[in-house]
Amino acid sequence: MTFVGSLSLFLAMIALAALPSSSVALVVVRSATRGVRHGIATSLGIAVGDLIFVAFAVAGLVAMTEAMGVSFAMMRYAAAAYLFWFGISLMRKETAAMNGAGADGRRGGLWISFAAGILLTLGDVKAILFYAALFPLFVDLTAMTFTNVALIAAITLIAVAGVKIAYAMTAATIARASHEWPYRRAARRVAGGAMIAAAGALALKS
Repeated sequence: MTFVGSLSLFLAMIALAALPSSSVALVVVRSATRGVRHGIATSLGIAVGDLIFVAFAVAGLVAMTEAMGVSFAMMRYAAAAYLFWFGISLMRKETAAMNGAGADGRRGGLWISFAAGILLTLGDVKAILFYAALFPLFVDLTAMTFTNVALIAAITLIAVAGVKIAYAMTAATIARASHEWPYRRAARRVAGGAMIAAAGALALKS
């Protein structure tokens, strides 16, 4: 890959990662309600999901998704179910467990956030469209070397995880600053509603 090609791919991934989406919403809400560590764990999970799609793209994304068949649909529905459950839990809970305190402070809580990020990405139709249609514009998939694959993986990890972690840290900072905000319950209900809406949108995608 040339320097220009690598830079173009990096900027494109940053732009796509920064666009408002269900993954951004999940990172922000996990960070604001469970603490920045959970937001970072979710961000890393999303980046790992993108790395899986990079591997699919190198190996032949279309063939891979066709081979996955029903499994892909199941992952999408599982991600939608998780978003729905998370939205309901936000709307029902009275107080936020800030900075990792509370129920999600138990061992395994961070792994749940990490797995949620992976699951949401693997069920995202937009991600498949990007790696199937736009990714080949930046990368010559017919001339891949180990060095190129390693470079693409590094670009993906830095761009996607970097943007999502920035969202996570910003959300956690705002949440801490508004700890005594009188409208926190209403804000949690709005966030929960947004998660439920995202779940519905994800489930209905074709």
